[in-house]
Amino acid sequence: MNISDVVNITNGELIGSPKIQSINSATVYPSKVELGDLFFSSIQEDIDSALSNGAYAIIYDDDNIVKNDSEIAWIKVSDVKLASMKLVRYVLLKKEIDIYLLNTHELSFLKMLTVDKRSINILSDDWKKTFEQIVNSNDLLFVGDDEELLTTIKPNIPRLSIEKDYQLISDTLFKCSFKIDGYVYQNYDIVPFHMVHLAKVLHFLDSHHIRFDLEKIKYTKHFVPVFIDNQLRIQSSSKSEKVVIFVDNLKDIHEASEYIYYRLKWIRSIVLTPKKTKVDLEKNPVWFDDIHDVHQKLKTLTYNYAFVYNLDKSILPSLQQEYDLFNQ
Repeated sequence: MNISDVVNITNGELIGSPKIQSINSATVYPSKVELGDLFFSSIQEDIDSALSNGAYAIIYDDDNIVKNDSEIAWIKVSDVKLASMKLVRYVLLKKEIDIYLLNTHELSFLKMLTVDKRSINILSDDWKKTFEQIVNSNDLLFVGDDEELLTTIKPNIPRLSIEKDYQLISDTLFKCSFKIDGYVYQNYDIVPFHMVHLAKVLHFLDSHHIRFDLEKIKYTKHFVPVFIDNQLRIQSSSKSEKVVIFVDNLKDIHEASEYIYYRLKWIRSIVLTPKKTKVDLEKNPVWFDDIHDVHQKLKTLTYNYAFVYNLDKSILPSLQQEYDLFNQ
């Protein structure tokens, strides 16, 4: 790629009159720089390392950077990360790469069900890793769930919008039976209001001819019910009248609360959250101070279902240990 093209793509300013006219490839890691590469950074030590490895051009955003080689191209930009994402956008268009923004549940189901993991590249939440995944690979299909990062790369990035046809046969809050492609799946560990996420993922996989296995369905890590006794010991569902649901997002708490209100009116539910968490429910959440406080509330309060926000089920087996919530 010509240096003039790099300057235009990144909206940069070419400093000086370099002898270098083109670059071979690009990276954001100094250890990956090879002779003739473009390097993105505003860390002096990394830039010096990239130069020693043979970098032909440096994109930076700090006026204090010492330009130790006058023969290479120095390109000043307003923001290194933004400039790198502009190059990623260019590569997407040039290579005709498909990239999709999924929500967290959709991404969980995709990881869970996809048989051939090589068919699709799941993007990192780390912008540097994402840069390398797209710019320095031959893959043509990418997905991710970091909305801020992916919309920076592609403002009009497509989302999953079409659902695969399915029929919900029966459901509880923790089990669903459903029919897809003529097959009936009985009593699978999936929340009923997550079926729409599953249906969108299945359509996506079908449309890209990617094999999947529906037998792998289980709860996503974002909504995990655990059946317990009065001492918080884990029980089978048939022996327990109490369930602790570990949830990492407020939307699931809202949807579960609506499900309980309209379908399970006899169920008494509570919501436990860290202090000052705002939850828009008909009744106020129960605030907790730390893990020990969660244990005490789960033992003493009256409930059938307890939603615990921003903790995970690992707190249950370790009842003798007291943790500071904010050190987790």
